[in-house]
Amino acid sequence: MDKTKLAAWFIGAAGTFLLVGGLAWWIFQRTQPAGVDTARVKLRFQYLAEVQAEAHKFQTTAEVLDKTKGIYRIPITNAVELMLRLWQVPAAGRSNLLTRIDKATAKPPEKPNEYE
Repeated sequence: MDKTKLAAWFIGAAGTFLLVGGLAWWIFQRTQPAGVDTARVKLRFQYLAEVQAEAHKFQTTAEVLDKTKGIYRIPITNAVELMLRLWQVPAAGRSNLLTRIDKATAKPPEKPNEYE
């Protein structure tokens, strides 16, 4: 091969690589999502603070959830102490747990069908 043909091949290959690279860069720039502005950042931090405050409230306070079924929310530390005390005898703890699950998930009686 002579030098002019080799130079033409080199320029053609380099031009092709530059063209494909330029197109890839252009597509990458055009498909980028919009940047997050400061207002959106503040809003996200506000939502995060609200979620963390709500989670802290759920973890540290007691509340009546369903008085008729006897379901209450208690702080985690109290729940751990209660579980350690109730599960001193594993068989009794298991039966107590199963009884409480049945009570908490009991469905109300179905209404009789008026057409029967």
